[in-house]
Amino acid sequence: MPSPLRAHRLTTWALAVLIVLGLLSWVLAPVVLLHPFRAQSAFGIGVAYDLRRTAPLVTLAGLFLLLPLLARLGSGVRRRWQWVPIGGLALLASGSAWFARQNHFEWMFNPVPRPEYATVRLVDFVADTDMVVAVEIGGDAVAWPVRQLAYHHLVEDAVGGVPLVSTY
Repeated sequence: MPSPLRAHRLTTWALAVLIVLGLLSWVLAPVVLLHPFRAQSAFGIGVAYDLRRTAPLVTLAGLFLLLPLLARLGSGVRRRWQWVPIGGLALLASGSAWFARQNHFEWMFNPVPRPEYATVRLVDFVADTDMVVAVEIGGDAVAWPVRQLAYHHLVEDAVGGVPLVSTY
């Protein structure tokens, strides 16, 4: 049977690891649940958005809970290598707090910075059967292929002198 001091130290380690795993799960679950090119359930999308919305607060609270535990673990360090797991936990928790404040979907699907347009006669990459999002304002008409919108998710344009954003 371990001594009370050793049992207390093991409990502190276990609690610190559980907090870090919880923080990582909180920020990585939406990455796993939200995939734009596969079928998704309404429940999964709802859970992912709830996790994304609350992640900044939850990760900050988790960091504040973790810091005293890491300080307690650091007080018993006798050798330099023992700082590695403590630093690893701190790094993972800090990384999850940083990631919770990022929009990683913008990293994958950033909008077209300077879209170029062509008349229908000059376009050879859109088939007659392809779906498009079309807008007509004041006699000015444009169409954006859904296949391209599905990747970039949005296009900023002006149609008939009216600025707009089209998304899919």
